[in-house]
Amino acid sequence: MAHLLGAESIRREFPTKVVLDSVTLGVSEGDRIGLVGRNGDGKSTLMRLLAGLDKPDAGRVTTRSGVHVGVLGQSDNLDPEATVRHAVVGDVPEHAWASDPKIRDVFAGLLPDQALWETPVRALSGGQRRRVGLAALLAGDWDVLMLDEPTNHLDLEGVTWLAEHMKNRWSRNAGGLLVVTHDRWFLDEVCTTTWEVHDRVVEPFDGGYAAYVLARVERDRMAAASESKRQNLMRKELAWLRRGAPARTSKPKFRIEAANQLIANEPPPRNTVALKSTAISRLGKTVVDLVDVGVSYGDKQVLQGIEWRIAPGERTGILGVNGAGKSTLLGLVTGEVAATEGRVVRGKTVKIATLSQNLVELADHESARVREVLADKRSSYVIDGKEQSPSQLLERLGFSSAQLSTPIRDLSGGQKRRLQLLLILLDEPNVLILDEPTNDLDTDMLVALEDLLDNWPGTLLVVSHDRYLLERVTDQQYAVLGGKMRHLPGGVEEYLTLRRTVEAPSGGQAKASASGSELRAAQKELAAVERRVQKLVAQIEAAQHKLAAHDQDDFKGLAAQADALRALEREQTELEDRWLDLSEQLE
Repeated sequence: MAHLLGAESIRREFPTKVVLDSVTLGVSEGDRIGLVGRNGDGKSTLMRLLAGLDKPDAGRVTTRSGVHVGVLGQSDNLDPEATVRHAVVGDVPEHAWASDPKIRDVFAGLLPDQALWETPVRALSGGQRRRVGLAALLAGDWDVLMLDEPTNHLDLEGVTWLAEHMKNRWSRNAGGLLVVTHDRWFLDEVCTTTWEVHDRVVEPFDGGYAAYVLARVERDRMAAASESKRQNLMRKELAWLRRGAPARTSKPKFRIEAANQLIANEPPPRNTVALKSTAISRLGKTVVDLVDVGVSYGDKQVLQGIEWRIAPGERTGILGVNGAGKSTLLGLVTGEVAATEGRVVRGKTVKIATLSQNLVELADHESARVREVLADKRSSYVIDGKEQSPSQLLERLGFSSAQLSTPIRDLSGGQKRRLQLLLILLDEPNVLILDEPTNDLDTDMLVALEDLLDNWPGTLLVVSHDRYLLERVTDQQYAVLGGKMRHLPGGVEEYLTLRRTVEAPSGGQAKASASGSELRAAQKELAAVERRVQKLVAQIEAAQHKLAAHDQDDFKGLAAQADALRALEREQTELEDRWLDLSEQLE
């Protein structure tokens, strides 16, 4: 495969840290590369160097002549006064971009709400602006795409769409992709190579996230004893991957025998029976029961007919689009939202805590040091049957002993997120609600978070767009669809199938999502269908007369005539169905 770009012996250092040293690598046509590693180890720095947005302190980066590189950074350079449409397609006339299937697909996947297209960029939320920046990039023609956290602010359907788009954007041996993301499902679905950035070097692995986990377990197995804690965590991760859906292990090219040998004595991630037994002893048999519950705001019915009896030790993931009512549902559980119909029953011993997105638990402690905040909490915590101090738990979540003296305001976003979780757990809740818990966490810290939750014996409710995390830490999933709660025996995949069914174009929805050129094409096709149906009616009538007049003793001739008539009738039925579809689109 032809070389697109590369780096030779590059070095990049900052005043307090050398991030990359003597790194040599290349990107060729057909490469789909995922970058993983701890926050601060240089993933984004490497991407900026390869894109030419930053210069190495030593070595060089080369790009083949004529290669166009598109970059999605962590911030955008959108014109705040431009409309969304102009930000994505510029001055290109509507008939030109509307006839381009790639651009139509980008609008449908990332910006399906046509009412948003004429909104100025300055009026958008951070999430909407991120989608517009991604759409503007994907609408262009690039030989190489470099995406830094592209799944941020995307819901499950958006992440699924992006994965399909990236798999189909180029032919198999064309184009190049580099992506930094904490979304492990996306890495496994899209990437064929994984680069781990750590300790100033970049280490390549064949395959996506699952293959990387196996290779890293093998590497850690041969490493020094000081790596034992990390090794055990990754063994656990590999064990879950191998026990999961077959699709995870059918794509990556690694030795299944080696994986099975490594996890032969590895127990399941959670002892479900033991956890539920402990949960019942802490919670009693009643946690929260929602009985025929409905919630209305004025004339707007948000939830209706909700029946949900939350069990001790239950681990449930909640799915739904923005505005579906997930927050309202969780508000019913916590008591922050009052039901307008039905009744809510809470157990007497229930103590609920929420890991929110806005870090409210740390708001009053910005100037305090980490150890000072911990001193106000419990002195120990039992996990895995062992008593551990808060500092030991912090170490388990990736903190060093030196960081215990760091003021909270100086912590990174990921470190604040981990400290927030620890403070909540030290309050000993028996019902824990996680609202988008993966924000600001790298893949290593997500593994550590999951390991901690595996041994937490309470009831766990999770709202997240991170498909991997949902499948990893919950035992069942529910969707909020049309104001009602629906169990998903088939998990996330069943939810996506249901959403595709709900979103299938019909009536006014199709008209709202179609461009002017698509409507004109539908009108032309409708007229052509009507003309063809009129001709078929006449042909069918003639065929019926011909069949009736045919020699009744000529069985072969009669069979041929009947076959011809049935073919005309089938075509008429198909065209009438198509006529109905087109008519609904144009209503």
